[in-house]
Order: sequence, then C-alpha cells, then structure tokens
Amino acid sequence: MAFLSIILNLSVIVMVGFIYFARGEGSAGFTQSKAAYYPNSFQQGNQYGACEYGAFGATLNGGDVSAASYLYRNGVGCGACYQVRCTNIKYCSKNGVTIVITDSGASDGTDFILSQHAFAGMGQTPDAGYALLALGYVGIQYRRIPCNHPNKNMTFYIDKSSNFPYYFAFQIWYQDGDKDITAIQLCETINLTCKLLERSHGATWAVGFPPSGALSIRMLFSSDNDDTDDKWLVSANTIPQNWTAGAIYDSGVQIPI
Repeated sequence: MAFLSIILNLSVIVMVGFIYFARGEGSAGFTQSKAAYYPNSFQQGNQYGACEYGAFGATLNGGDVSAASYLYRNGVGCGACYQVRCTNIKYCSKNGVTIVITDSGASDGTDFILSQHAFAGMGQTPDAGYALLALGYVGIQYRRIPCNHPNKNMTFYIDKSSNFPYYFAFQIWYQDGDKDITAIQLCETINLTCKLLERSHGATWAVGFPPSGALSIRMLFSSDNDDTDDKWLVSANTIPQNWTAGAIYDSGVQIPI
C-alpha cells in the first residue's frame, strides 16, 4: 500500500507539471528567475527610475514597467520589453505580462522589480493578482520580446540638461523591436558634418558642441543572431536648427517588427 501511495503521489506531481506547461509555450526560450514589486505603483510606474524617463516612464506601457538588475546593462536595457510570467499555478496566468525596463535595481536575487500594476497583472484574475501582491515576490520565467508601440514613431526628447548651442542631450522614446542601439551620430544636414554621441546616463545620449544647423540622427542597431552586420537607421524628420531643451520631435521612422 505504501508503494502504491508513492506511485499515486508521483503521478499527481507529473500531471500538475504537464498541465502547467501545456497552458502556454512551456519554458522554451524562457529564463527562470524571481520578481518582486515596488510600492506606490499600482496606477503607474516610477518617474524617478535610473533611465531618467521622468513622467514619461511613469505612464509608459500603461504602467507595466520594471526595474532590472543586470538586464539594465548600464542603460542599454532602458526601453527593452520582456514577457514575464509567474510560475505559481494557483494564481498565475499562462501569458503573464509585458513590461518595459525603466529603472535599475534588485531585491533578494530578483531579475525584476515590477510595478504593482505589472506584478498583479501576472494573475489569472484581479483577485489572483491581489493574492500575488500578498506573496511579495514570486518565481518567474521571462524572455525578451519585441516592443510594440502602436501608431507611434520613434520620438526624440531633448533632455532638460541640454544647453543650446553648447550641449545636446536627448532620449529616444517608443522604440519598437528587440534590438539595442549601440551607437548614435548627430549630423548636420547641409554639410553632413557628424558627431558621435556617448551614452551619458540611463537612456540619455549626449555630446558637447553639437553640429549647427538642422540635425538628423543616425542610429546603429545590434544585428540579428544570423546576421553579422549591424544596421543604421536615419531619422526621416530633422531636428530644427534652433532646438530647445524639453522639446519633443517625431523622428518620422520606426523599427519594423
């Protein structure tokens, strides 16, 4: 009888595992980790994150945002999108939630510190979401996925630290796809004089004494795994000659996904 009981218990465990992985795509392409959440973020994200998105970062992706530890990558990870799903079969949905990285941070070995909105969004129902919040942190699976910002071109925000015409700093908002920007050139459109920018901090790129005149921005994107050539993308719209700190300019282009 004891032997039969052990066999039955093992059968239940195997069946539960089968049911969980049958609910979605299994673990293919996912990394195992843990996630926690930060307080006062049930309606929106954190506008003081290390990416320094400000109010934009608080409302980005409907408030489904996150701090990340090594995935932050000194700012390279800012704006990247991940599918995050928890592994508690009692409460967690099969698809989880899509989050955008806006901050840097870790807690108790976690890869993500989600907004409360995103953390609860991993639940099967609103009640399940509240149950997850009560747990405080959960086991998760995650993978990077292409960002998708419907009806949005990539947008250039001129950082408030900019000082015309001596110092130019800006961020790129609403970047679709799953590639990293590895280099940026700022080019004057008449004489094609260009300067290479540096990643200053967070999501901000900057250069001292930028070219004068109307400006275009050239962005170099990381290559696919099966493609050894990085790709340059040039903004279709120019930044006006007399650009101003705090202004927002539509690039006129977007990454196809």
